[in-house]
Amino acid sequence: MTDKLAGLFPVRKPIIGMVHAMPTPGAPRARTCDVNAIYDHGLEEALRLKKGGIDGILIENAGDVPFLRPEQIGYETVGVLSVLGRMIVRETGLPVGFNIVANAALASLACAKASGASFVRVNQWANAYVANEGLLNGAAADALRYRAKIDADDIAVLADVHVKHGSHAIVDDRPVAEQARDVAFFQADVAIATGLRTGHSASLEEIAEVREGSRLPTIVGSGLSAENAKAILTAADGAIVGVSLKPGGDMWGPTDPARVARLMDIVAGLR
Repeated sequence: MTDKLAGLFPVRKPIIGMVHAMPTPGAPRARTCDVNAIYDHGLEEALRLKKGGIDGILIENAGDVPFLRPEQIGYETVGVLSVLGRMIVRETGLPVGFNIVANAALASLACAKASGASFVRVNQWANAYVANEGLLNGAAADALRYRAKIDADDIAVLADVHVKHGSHAIVDDRPVAEQARDVAFFQADVAIATGLRTGHSASLEEIAEVREGSRLPTIVGSGLSAENAKAILTAADGAIVGVSLKPGGDMWGPTDPARVARLMDIVAGLR
């Protein structure tokens, strides 16, 4: 099995920092929308992450809360975030990815293709879930066909196994290890273990269950901090991190390069 995580990042235990983008046009929090402010903010956040020594960047339309269903996300969101992604790719030189929520795998792939990004994160990949946005189907079947259609097979898929921000009632009769097998069987490239919500840490037990069900590289998708990094990254192959890099854990606040550097110093000792 090809290790796509190693192909994306030239280091062990890669750490991917979050750019929580400002609201895109039409979002409730946008009020009036200055697209240049979106670009300036997103690029500044990416440069703060790079200054702290981060290995990669994941762009999310976090400001668009409450999130639309995948089929409702408009061209304006894809357009604005693609431009932002291209700026970040050029200015940082780091591997960049997209997670357009809620579960907009095709939109994420379109942004990645248009901007020259390297990967996408998809929260519901193999199984259906009851999420905040209602019943969301697994995106794998449509996403893999769309990826082939736009000649984007080089864009890796990082897929959540036991997703956050939703009910697991539909899959409650199936162990996490079985769900991890589904993610691998449906051709994801990297498996993600998460907590219950943004900033909530994945447990060591959950990471072990994901590993039990799949030979895919396994990273943590939420809750990493300087305080738990040693334990989490001893169990996992890498992580996505956002709120712990901001003062007070405020998702809307600015990333602190000193916090990034502190985390990356700890990570360096584990490589």
